[in-house]
Amino acid sequence: MTQVVLQTENLTKKYGDLVAVKDLTLQVAEGEVFGLLGPNGAGKTTTINMMCGLLKPDNGSVTIHGKPLNGGDPSIRSRVGVCPQEIVLWERLTCFEQLQFIGQMYDLSPQKIKHNAEKLLEDLDLVEKRNKQARTLSGGMQRRLNLAMALVHDPEIVVLDEPEAGLDPQSRVKVRQYIQNIARHKTVILTTHNMDEAERTADRVAIIDHGVLLVLDTPQALKRRLGEGDVIEINFASAFEEATVNQVKAALTHLVGKVLVDVSQNSLTVHALDAVSALPAILETLKTHSLQPGGIHIRQNTLEDVFIQLTGRRLRD
Repeated sequence: MTQVVLQTENLTKKYGDLVAVKDLTLQVAEGEVFGLLGPNGAGKTTTINMMCGLLKPDNGSVTIHGKPLNGGDPSIRSRVGVCPQEIVLWERLTCFEQLQFIGQMYDLSPQKIKHNAEKLLEDLDLVEKRNKQARTLSGGMQRRLNLAMALVHDPEIVVLDEPEAGLDPQSRVKVRQYIQNIARHKTVILTTHNMDEAERTADRVAIIDHGVLLVLDTPQALKRRLGEGDVIEINFASAFEEATVNQVKAALTHLVGKVLVDVSQNSLTVHALDAVSALPAILETLKTHSLQPGGIHIRQNTLEDVFIQLTGRRLRD
């Protein structure tokens, strides 16, 4: 049975009349990558700040292995490492000195600090910059150094706020692969606006808006049951008869939901949740009406489709 590492129960935070997070209850399992998604102002950063002890909730609780995060035991809070969205570095300290300083804050021995720091510099391709001041690093290197600083005390849980923000493609791949690697022996909680990143990286995702949990499931399960559905484009060699078009459209609409017909291009476009499973029935319907497809193309439903359906298309500040 999967062990629950972190749990929030009825977590609530208000700023005056604004309810930033409302009665948020969820569980994060050991060794998983847990994505926390939502539009701007949805309450993501407030939530993770409460999850790692940087912000005290107005109501509710956060527990780690069943022990309260804000219960007065500093060893509980030290199980969490945080990499904030904004890069936080000391410009005139070298890469190694940054990690050394953080290690000292957590009362690690000099030997432990050196061992952890050297390994992180190697894992994140910063060995050559070991003795360079942070101000001389590129933005991508600074982001990777910030990630190393969150990990130098070897926390059990790593909280990453927009870990790929501002990275070039090479650094983005490096950070994504590293997150997936450390998830084998750590629990990772990340926020991101990049739906592709979440879909590739996260084992489960929670989508929140206006501080309220909307859904929590694996990306695959959410795509199967939410969003506009997979898009199936079916092309035909010859033109349709109008009567046949209406019959086929009615039959497919009853079968899967949304169907568009482009008579001029001799094509059908079908939106269906879990289209691969629905495809045999769609083809059988076409056969019943003596239609033989010339080509079939499927675009799978994406996590972004799910996100937009749940949170809307309105722009957020």
